Amino acid sequence: MDKDRIEGAAKQAKGAVKDAAGKVAGDKKLQADGKLDKAEGKVQNAFGSAKDSIRDAARR
Repeated sequence: MDKDRIEGAAKQAKGAVKDAAGKVAGDKKLQADGKLDKAEGKVQNAFGSAKDSIRDAARR
């Protein structure tokens, strides 16, 4: 598993926590930061997945 996939999943989790905390606290900036972190995590996870796919195809 590529490190980008792991880091991406961690960013998504961190973003989800920030998003939820922002909703509870009524803090729109914290909520927006959480959504941004989640989006960045999804992109990084997808990039890592693509790298894994390329690496697997090269081994065959």
